[in-house]
Amino acid sequence: MSSKDWIEKDFYAVLGVDKAASADDIKKAYRKVARESHPDHNPGDPKAEERFKAASEAYNVLSDTGRRREYDEMRSLFGSGAFRRSARGGGQPGGMPFDVSDMFGGGGGGDRRFGGAGFQDLFSSIFTGGQAGGQAAPRGPARGRDVETEVALDFGDAVRGVTLPLTLRAPGVCETCHGNGAKPGTQPRTCTVCHGAGVTTRDQGAFSFSEPCRNCQGVGTVVEEKCPECQGSGGVTKTRTMNVRFPAGVADGQRIRLAGRGEAGERGGPAGDLFVQVKVRPDELFGRTGDDLTLSVPVTFAEAVLGTDLRVPTLDGAVTLRVPPGTPSGRVLRARGKGVVRRDGQAGDLLVTLDVVVPARLSDEARTALEAFAEQSPPAAREHLDARVRRVS
Repeated sequence: MSSKDWIEKDFYAVLGVDKAASADDIKKAYRKVARESHPDHNPGDPKAEERFKAASEAYNVLSDTGRRREYDEMRSLFGSGAFRRSARGGGQPGGMPFDVSDMFGGGGGGDRRFGGAGFQDLFSSIFTGGQAGGQAAPRGPARGRDVETEVALDFGDAVRGVTLPLTLRAPGVCETCHGNGAKPGTQPRTCTVCHGAGVTTRDQGAFSFSEPCRNCQGVGTVVEEKCPECQGSGGVTKTRTMNVRFPAGVADGQRIRLAGRGEAGERGGPAGDLFVQVKVRPDELFGRTGDDLTLSVPVTFAEAVLGTDLRVPTLDGAVTLRVPPGTPSGRVLRARGKGVVRRDGQAGDLLVTLDVVVPARLSDEARTALEAFAEQSPPAAREHLDARVRRVS
């Protein structure tokens, strides 16, 4: 994306957020716009598709801390009027109303707002593509936009890892022209205006201003005979199915990046990336804390008092855990290595919480036996509570 694009486009307005919006607010706003304007929900609506693309472009900049800071600084710089022509014509080259070296702290000191870059370095990066000596870097075909989608996984699949087919309806490479935009049997020719650079440079006073070549729209090549399928763009909106590998231990909310699987670049340019947001469906038995799985198991009063061997399920079988005599309710037992497998091949544990169940009803025989047990049992240690009761009574 060129500096001119950043100056002219208000990415905050595209997403409908304030400039001071947090990263979470920007993410929520983007997902809302993307959901409402996605081509799958608006078939045949070019305006919705353009809004979807604009939202993706805005999110790509504002979701990246470094790029957002650069964007804000550039918009602030030009919006402040610092580089506008003086109403009186000024006395500086190009109508500058004051000495630009004063604004940037002197000719050789650099400005702290731009990472210590000096005035000449700043203007070189903005107006001449970042090349020394005012030479514009070749632009070439534009990179495709990133695409974001969401996938729901079963709890077990997320823990073990799974490969699933993912179907997307999004811009992709035109199979008729293989992305170059030219009619089969022909080839794009190098632009005679910019000579393949994709930008043209014009002098204005002491500075050189570079902008996308209008003859080739910044691509560097011109298609004389357009592909009948994509009309020269090199891409078409189509349904694609790809197999996506979700690694073992993928967590709810995790974002997986698939490089080069996003929107196709213009006229053979590199493709954008595909970002897959993972949503994990809850399991009826198991929970998860980091790399450990959790499980709650009810036990009877007698099992807790006398101890028992407890057979519990895991995601890949069952294990036997020993409940020691006199185990209190809430005690956590650990089955090592039965949790989530980490990248290093090691696995977390299964944490089993014991819940002593009190029966709601007792038979006459059970009640008689329990009363006899109560008579023989030592009382609960409540002396510290009794002392406080006596003081407040």
